Amino acid sequence: MTDMRLAVMGAAGRMGQELVRAVHETEGCVVAGGTEAPGSDAIGKDLGTLAGLDALGVAVTDDPLALFAEIDGVLDFTVPAASVAFVALAAQARIVHVMGTTGFTGEDEEKIKAAARHAAIVKAGNMSLGVNLLVALTRQVAKALDADFDIEIVEMHHRHKVDAPSGTALMLGQAAAEGRGIGLDERSVRVRDGHTGARGRGDIGFATLRGGSVVGEHSVIFAADGERVELTHKAADRAIFARGGVKAALWARGKGPGLYSMDDVLGI
Repeated sequence: MTDMRLAVMGAAGRMGQELVRAVHETEGCVVAGGTEAPGSDAIGKDLGTLAGLDALGVAVTDDPLALFAEIDGVLDFTVPAASVAFVALAAQARIVHVMGTTGFTGEDEEKIKAAARHAAIVKAGNMSLGVNLLVALTRQVAKALDADFDIEIVEMHHRHKVDAPSGTALMLGQAAAEGRGIGLDERSVRVRDGHTGARGRGDIGFATLRGGSVVGEHSVIFAADGERVELTHKAADRAIFARGGVKAALWARGKGPGLYSMDDVLGI
């Protein structure tokens, strides 16, 4: 089989550059293109040079429609509005779309589901192997421990992150809710300020920290009277997310249309 031709959305950004390097370093795929928003200084520049590699002979474009007709898949860790537009194009082109973007609205999610009727979409709030193992463990522990154990999810990211809680924190909260057999929307507590009263039994709390250059840290705390269980993952390098995204793209090649997760990719 020929190498999978992959394009990187938002190729000039920090995550975009990581993705270009990961594709270039992974056997079975090649960097076949990349996009940036119209007016970006990166338009026309070589993707390899932008990512600190030797020139690859592939330039950044602001025309995703033309690009999607020439590739096998896209790696998309951008912003919700852009990802929703890209996924519609991926559905038209019948190509693989790996989506690590977070912060989608309910309406956005419906558009992604509709696109998955025509394209193989791998969507996850976090592409790292370790994080997805943490999600699976959270589900199992929540199922094993009853509501005597309060669940709190604590996450910290760099000062530039714009959405909160993080997509990974929400993945963990959803896993905990599934383990308990409850709806996250009904039991989620996102903000505590002032005289809030006692903690509700069975609630799932979120705490969001932002600062410095922290790549990503997530902890799930199960706290009962006299004991506490903590599950934690700390990311020190964005390359782990990029490698997971490339792994997902290669896994999805040849798969039928559908909305897949990293659980599918990793067989968890």
